[in-house]
Amino acid sequence: MRRLDEECSKQLFSFKACPNEYSCYKQPDSAAILKKCGGQPLALVTIGEFLQTQGWPKGPSCEDICSKLHYHLKNDRTFEAMRRVLIRNYTSLPNHALKACLLYFGMFPCDYQIKRKSLLRLWLAEGFVELQPSTSTPDPATAFDALKDRNIIEPIYVSNNETVKTCQTYGMMHEFITHMSISQKFVTLLCDEMNNDKYVRRLSVHKSTATDGNNSDCNSLSLVRSLTVFGKPSEAILDFSKYRLLRVLDLEKCDDLKDTHVKNICSLLLLKYLSLGKNITKLPKDISKLTVLETLDLRQSMVAEVRAEVFLMPCLLHLFGKFMVLDAVDFPSQGRSVLQTLAGLITDGRQGYFNFMDYMTKLRKVKVWCVSSAGASGNWTDLQKAIQKFIHDKNVANIGDRSLSLHFDKSFIDSLNSLKEPCYLSSLKLHGELDALPQFVISLRGLKELCLTSVKCTKGLLEALTLLSNLKYLKLIADDLEKFTIKDKAFPSLLCLCFVLQHPTHPTLPTIQEGSMPFLNTLQLLCKGLHGLCGIKIEYLKVLKEVILDDRVDSDTWGEWEEAAKEHPNKPKVLPSKIADTSKREPKAEISKRKPTEDSDVLVPTRIKFTENSVASVGSVQDTGSSRIVNQGYSVASMGSTQDTGSSMLVNQGLDSSAQPKIHNIRAVQASSDGGSYSSSNHMGVFEVPPMTNLSETASKAESEHAGNCVPVELTKVDSANNSVSPNETIEQTDTPIPVNQKLGSSYGPNSQNSFADIQNHAFKSMEVSEDSVSTELSITGHGMVPSHTLQGC
Repeated sequence: MRRLDEECSKQLFSFKACPNEYSCYKQPDSAAILKKCGGQPLALVTIGEFLQTQGWPKGPSCEDICSKLHYHLKNDRTFEAMRRVLIRNYTSLPNHALKACLLYFGMFPCDYQIKRKSLLRLWLAEGFVELQPSTSTPDPATAFDALKDRNIIEPIYVSNNETVKTCQTYGMMHEFITHMSISQKFVTLLCDEMNNDKYVRRLSVHKSTATDGNNSDCNSLSLVRSLTVFGKPSEAILDFSKYRLLRVLDLEKCDDLKDTHVKNICSLLLLKYLSLGKNITKLPKDISKLTVLETLDLRQSMVAEVRAEVFLMPCLLHLFGKFMVLDAVDFPSQGRSVLQTLAGLITDGRQGYFNFMDYMTKLRKVKVWCVSSAGASGNWTDLQKAIQKFIHDKNVANIGDRSLSLHFDKSFIDSLNSLKEPCYLSSLKLHGELDALPQFVISLRGLKELCLTSVKCTKGLLEALTLLSNLKYLKLIADDLEKFTIKDKAFPSLLCLCFVLQHPTHPTLPTIQEGSMPFLNTLQLLCKGLHGLCGIKIEYLKVLKEVILDDRVDSDTWGEWEEAAKEHPNKPKVLPSKIADTSKREPKAEISKRKPTEDSDVLVPTRIKFTENSVASVGSVQDTGSSRIVNQGYSVASMGSTQDTGSSMLVNQGLDSSAQPKIHNIRAVQASSDGGSYSSSNHMGVFEVPPMTNLSETASKAESEHAGNCVPVELTKVDSANNSVSPNETIEQTDTPIPVNQKLGSSYGPNSQNSFADIQNHAFKSMEVSEDSVSTELSITGHGMVPSHTLQGC
């Protein structure tokens, strides 16, 4: 479900929180709650109802509720539906690896923005995922996408090529993840309080902590595998001599870390991931003792020089920072570096500086800053040779991604023009004073992404760009552009075009001819001085999906672009840049001066009536001896998966009478004879289940209904091969109720000992959720069918 913007979120929350008699009363200060809910309708409704039950306006404030949200989420019955949704999201994850990746978010504070690639490297170092995936362990990117597709991960910043750069988990989900990870002893948190865990595997320290040497003895910390520190920890935490099994050490947000602490880090021989904070100025020579280290991240540190020994580390794959090499690197005669990422190096043109790159045959990403300094030769010959070797095209199929980023001044331009073909790059970023496009760029094979930063982009440079027929993403950053025309058939593969222009009043934009950029779906015009359409005719861009403008443009300009979008046959969205950075998949408006339009965002009327069952949930749930509702506000059967034992299911209740009937495809599977295993089940085909009628009961009431109140269901068999209805295999509508998983001799109905709510509440409180309790099948019996079948959502 799409998240609501700030205005709509506040409206929905106030509607649920404030009784009608207080409609004219001052509304609650809901800023903290709105931030915690992150625009999620179910979270807003749940907390709003809870606030009303507490007797608002006399009850606790919104700030008090937020500070104790983890307690309310665990214990209060108002949060029962929310608990079910969160548990389903967790139990429906298909394997242990994804569950571990999800619980790992408990290491970070709420609202902390995590770099996607750093997160993937952390997962790799922990062993949750593998670069060579197996049947039980996914690769990092697949695991990340699986969590993102479930709306567990919220993208914060998305790059021009639609890759998520930073992400976070929204408030309510993070509360659940934190509680789950602590309950299962997956993570131990220290947040201004003592912790008495006897064995600690993953330790996360938030803010300053009361922990000292007395309550964090060596025995409890000797088994720590992962340590993440935020803020100012106690000195006992920074005594790294006690962490003998440490594999992950994330200190980039640690405020009290000193150079003396790093000396003890060099004795952690099992360390695979190391990131250092802002107070670190140098690396000790003994850093080379970390022979299994895979990632060294110095981007947040003040380290300006790196010793040559670092490049000789046998397992180092990723090296980040902004540093110079302290001395020459002398590789052994047969030595080869496994380094894949070198981002980045500072060079002033010294001779012999880049000879070591001859031994880095596995490099995939290189970032270099070229600086002019007093006493330096200013001779870029070695750098030019190193770059030439890096971009050389061996004409090998499936060569993979190869990225180069260069920051330079005018003295390096001649070296750029000296680069020869054949060459290969998938991504190129050039930041400097370019008057013309270097010739090697035109001949690059495989170039998909290009970013150019210059004072002014000349007409010749811009026209040369149109020769890049395979380019998918183009970003130009400049003070201004010279006038030029994007002609017919130019940029035949371009998907995203971005202009970032600093001209304060009237920036120049290109003229777009009909027939150019036939597949462009995103146009970004980040120019605060933009006035009107500037001659751009978006009607020529036939498949355009979104236009992104600087959120500082005036309202008249904004109106013109929205009007042009309405007249476009594809009705593209017009979004401010803040929304664009938040999420490309499902734009979520932050605090914005602009109201969402019908075509660009969620539109909620001034006083819309929100029904009790107006939210959808996804996931899986384990249920025993309970009554269950499908499609009563929560679309469980069609979107999630349920393992149910001895319970009855009411199908298609609580549908809005005004809603159009929807078809739910359900696969029927004959259960195995043992009744307990699905491994030998026989598929019987796909059935369509149309919704029937509106009974308008609330979810909480319906769950206690007798199975005799089941609604008649018509099942039409669909041919699984072509998904077409088979007229000869139609099960006629019947008044026979359809109970779920009715095992021979089992009892169900109002006399069941345990209610579904009690079971779910217990599951959340104890957090002893079996990692093997995930099923994607539902069992039913009905008229004209064999005694026991299972239904599987398609």
